[in-house]
This record gives sequence, structure tokens and C-alpha cells, in this order.
Amino acid sequence: MLDILDIKILNIIQERGRTKRSELAEAVDMSIPSVSERLHKLEEKGVIMGYYAKVDRKAFALDIMAFIFVVIESSKHYKAFKAKVDKTPQILECHSVLGEGSHIMKAVVKNTEALERLLSDIQSWPGVSGTKTSFVLSTLKETTKLEIEKL
Repeated sequence: MLDILDIKILNIIQERGRTKRSELAEAVDMSIPSVSERLHKLEEKGVIMGYYAKVDRKAFALDIMAFIFVVIESSKHYKAFKAKVDKTPQILECHSVLGEGSHIMKAVVKNTEALERLLSDIQSWPGVSGTKTSFVLSTLKETTKLEIEKL
């Protein structure tokens, strides 16, 4: 169970992932070893799943972001589909969904030619019976920060 200090720590590191432990300790009025122990426990419990840098894709000429809806004919292909997704670096996210399609993927590529190759690859995967793609023109909001409060 998380307490108010865990919540404060999580909110701070979601906002500023590179916050020093000394700054965290000061912000929550705890010692550095106590904050370190709490962080370690949150990591062990899987509450903190990792620490990441947010990189500007355009700095690497990855100009196209697209959402790809995928239809898989049967759940018997799920394991192979998952393996293919895991091995495809252009796919940043993949979610099982209800509604149109069975999965939605967020992909980033350099240009339309690269997107066409990616779509051709995906459409050749076992069990994939169709795709539908939407281009992202601009991004108004993109975050991994969760609004968390006392449970």
C-alpha cells in the first residue's frame, strides 16, 4: 500500500525524473537513505517500472508518426504477433483494443517510404488480415505522467 510520502515522491519523479535523491529527501522532509529505500521498494513492487529520457524524434529525422489499427483473424496468432511487435523498433506502443481492429500501434518512421515498408511487413505477419493507418499531423499532448493521489 502506498502512503502520502510515496505519492509525493512519485509525483516529483514523474515531473522531473532526474531529481537527485538529496532534492527528493528535502522535498518530502526525509533523509536520503529513507528516500532511497522507498524508491527501491517502489521499484521492487513494480510501481516504478523504469526511468526514461524523452527524446525528440525529429532530431533523428523521424518525421512520421502513425497509429496503425491491426485486425488479427484469431487469438491463436497472438504469441507470434507479440513476438513480431517486440522485434520491430519502429513500433513504440502496441495495445489490445475493443472496437475497430484488435490492436492499435503507435509507430515512428523517417518517411512515407519507410511507413509503406513497415505496413507491408505488418500485413505479412501470420494472422494479420488487415490494417488501417492514421497519420499524426501534430501532437497537442503526449505524456506518461499519471495523476496519482492517496489510494
